[in-house]
Amino acid sequence: MSMQLTEEQLEWLAERIPDGTKSPLGGRPAADKKKVIRGIFWILDNGAKWKDLPRSFGCKSTVHRRFQAWVRDGVFENIMRQAGRCVEEQGGYRLYECFIDGTFAKAKGGGDGIGCTRVGKGVKIMVLVDARGLPVAVDTCSANPYETRLVQRLFEFMLTAETPPRVIGDKAYDSDRLDEQLAQQGIELIAPHRSGRKAENVTQDRRSLRRYARRWTVERTISWFQNFRRLCIRWEKSTKLFSGFLQLGCTILLLKEVLG
Repeated sequence: MSMQLTEEQLEWLAERIPDGTKSPLGGRPAADKKKVIRGIFWILDNGAKWKDLPRSFGCKSTVHRRFQAWVRDGVFENIMRQAGRCVEEQGGYRLYECFIDGTFAKAKGGGDGIGCTRVGKGVKIMVLVDARGLPVAVDTCSANPYETRLVQRLFEFMLTAETPPRVIGDKAYDSDRLDEQLAQQGIELIAPHRSGRKAENVTQDRRSLRRYARRWTVERTISWFQNFRRLCIRWEKSTKLFSGFLQLGCTILLLKEVLG
């Protein structure tokens, strides 16, 4: 999937992202908002350092400062939710089955919210997608916890008003406790059993497990996210700043469904 920022997408973002505030004491005119948005997207897409931002996007410190302010004000979370509502209103979501998975991103910049694993320090990006692979919820957190403990966080951050009747994951999500938690919300968890599970404790129906063959849907969506090179390695010391890039990337994927 091409990850270019089109003019239609840029217009949609610019309409919903607030303008910069001007000091009552005067000073320089506010930076061109569309240039700033393009500059932030360039960093997201290329994974480069802020100091390498081309001059054509304006002053790099201005673009960086505006990005930090928008993250602090929850702008990227807000536009992601609005993009999700646009997809939902157009009937773009297929929630009859959703797929869940997580991916690891090394954290070379240090900072908060990082966990140590056998492959180094990093964070997890958790993704819940519909039957077509459109993001329904995304989250980033420390790499330490098991993925079964991170599922509930996704359902607290849904982009849709409706919850899916079933969620499909790999063996990492084989958990009786998670089964019970989701069942209380009216959600069926479908995941192959781990090899160590005893025959008398089998809970999965083979007919339901046929849906597992389509789990490539979420893996494809994760590969779409990884086209944004800034999401492959976390350079931000702040979890909020990294989440801002993740939310912008999710917004772009959703806008491709709405605007093309």
